[in-house]
Amino acid sequence: MPKKVLIVEDDGNIAELLHLYLEKEGFETQVAQDGGKGVELFRSFQPDLVLLDIMLPIMDGWSVLKKIREGDKTPVIMLTAKGETEDKVTGLEQGADDYIVKPFEMKEVLARIHAVLRRTMGEEEQTSKKLTFDKLVINLDSYELLVDGQRVDTPPKELELLFHLASAPNRVFTRNQLLDEVWGFDYFGDSRTVDVHIKRLREKLENVSDQWRLKTVWGVGYKFEVGGNA
Repeated sequence: MPKKVLIVEDDGNIAELLHLYLEKEGFETQVAQDGGKGVELFRSFQPDLVLLDIMLPIMDGWSVLKKIREGDKTPVIMLTAKGETEDKVTGLEQGADDYIVKPFEMKEVLARIHAVLRRTMGEEEQTSKKLTFDKLVINLDSYELLVDGQRVDTPPKELELLFHLASAPNRVFTRNQLLDEVWGFDYFGDSRTVDVHIKRLREKLENVSDQWRLKTVWGVGYKFEVGGNA
């Protein structure tokens, strides 16, 4: 069964190019040329992945992404003519899975689609994604975080970041490693989004247990520390 891709892009030429290329590569596609239609089609078409432009009429890409993330983890790749780091950070923080700057090569788009689908489908195929520590349960099967027995509302990327760190206790990850392995981003430079997510996690986890902690390794990155030093 072909994978379904929703293209939300108001530039008719780009939308048609993406549509023709992806159909040729075996994807089933639908196109929306404004944000409102994009949200409608997302609900009716139920795509496996969304290519989402930022600058859209009716409703911009950020608003569309927010609507999608209200109750769905479908991967979203943002498309934009802007290359500023600020847009990348915004996209990551709001739940985007990847980011492509126009003008782009179609081969790059295809490679990123396959990479994101591999990553997200691979997660679904794993039997169990649940980690348990003292007063802490990180469950990616149900996307739940339990802190001292209480469910704590946590955005998907925060939970995925915590799971990634906690699945390799005491291992130090650099910010760039975390961007690449959790978000799938292969850009370097401003890693502020990792710091923001760590800060928010710490607010939820502070002083819960003396057996583990999120630790900053100055000049390197972060680790989920367990044992006597925690």
